[in-house]
Amino acid sequence: MPPDCERTVSRFSRLLVTLFCLMLVFPLGALPDVLAAEAGDLADGGSATTVEVVDGDTLLLDDGREVRLVGLQAPKLPLGRRGFEAWPLSNEAKEALERVASEQRLSLRYGGRCIDRHGRHLAHLYRDDGLWVQGALLEAGMARVYSFADNRALVAEMLDLERAARAARRGIWGEPYYAIRTPFETEEHIDSFQLVEGRVRAVAIVRGRAYLNFGEDWRSDFTVSLAPEVLRRFAREGVDPNDYEDRPVRVRGWLKSFNGPMIEATHPEQIEVLQE
Repeated sequence: MPPDCERTVSRFSRLLVTLFCLMLVFPLGALPDVLAAEAGDLADGGSATTVEVVDGDTLLLDDGREVRLVGLQAPKLPLGRRGFEAWPLSNEAKEALERVASEQRLSLRYGGRCIDRHGRHLAHLYRDDGLWVQGALLEAGMARVYSFADNRALVAEMLDLERAARAARRGIWGEPYYAIRTPFETEEHIDSFQLVEGRVRAVAIVRGRAYLNFGEDWRSDFTVSLAPEVLRRFAREGVDPNDYEDRPVRVRGWLKSFNGPMIEATHPEQIEVLQE
């Protein structure tokens, strides 16, 4: 299993982790000239040319690497999965990625974990003319932000682009399938990735775990859960879950059923505090 390339506290530790990850990515003797060239804390992953766009957030390069565009989720195609129905605008999302990335020389930049469990490279992609591929897709409304605790680089910038596209109802933001849900609608969308907006009615800390409750009955209403290790991460970053109480927020994540609809948050960017 490839190591996690999550950035650590010190620059020296970050360099060592990046070097180890890149040694797995590139064969010995083929390491990029600059091992940890940082542009916004991103590590250089070399460059290659696109040979195939698989779907709206995945492509293949001429050096054999498969890249999953980190930080976003585009509408999904079945890709051979039995019984899987294409999401609305999935073909359009693939075409959008083809327009900006097909047959282009792309630079890979890593801002966290380098490789996922499927062997795909988790990278930000930049064209030779400087275009940021993730940014172009989000600006066009052909993807939404989809971040992880071990891969959070540029999430703030991506959220800004998503917010502007949503306000203009571009791409997926004009489709009911991708609408922002209220807490009362979440029961209908279990086992799916959703954005939910509502007011946090109460915050409870129980045996080291935090619960953000959006209704009167915590046994059945929508809740956001923060595990003990997540609470420690929030604390290290100066985020106190109690500060969410009585605040309107937008939370994103996979809905599951546990005493009602629940999203397990793992990092602060999943919870956006909204203006009153």
